[in-house]
Amino acid sequence: MQIRDQHRAICAPRPKSYAALMEMYEHNYMRIRLLCGDVRSINDEVISTPPKGMPVHLRVLDQAAHTTTILLTYQFTQGKKEQRPDLRVRIYHDSRQAEVISRKCQLTGKNVAAWEAKIDSSLLCRWRLNRFLYKWTAYLLRQGHVFTS
Repeated sequence: MQIRDQHRAICAPRPKSYAALMEMYEHNYMRIRLLCGDVRSINDEVISTPPKGMPVHLRVLDQAAHTTTILLTYQFTQGKKEQRPDLRVRIYHDSRQAEVISRKCQLTGKNVAAWEAKIDSSLLCRWRLNRFLYKWTAYLLRQGHVFTS
């Protein structure tokens, strides 16, 4: 992906291998643990509201012996549920990794799974989705978000 400037092109970082992607999953797992401790202790939905930030919702979608699937999102309006970015994240407790498995597309309103991307290679698509989670969780930590039930 290139962003054109008037005088130069800036290249966004790209993954070099699946090993680098797995490392990103590990970093995402560590940041989610910093935000909510052991996610297996959350039963349904938790809202984090820091003093100077928007509320972020964490909802448990599925819990199994070795995985938990969560939804992370902002809720912008009270009446109708307008949520963005709506990231579905699968947490692998045994390997200590967290992977974005889909997100809701702003333009179409449809869920986009990383393995269903038609334009990007699977590796690049997964890298982009998980890099977003990596940056967003860092932002949430800086704002003081904490998810506890």
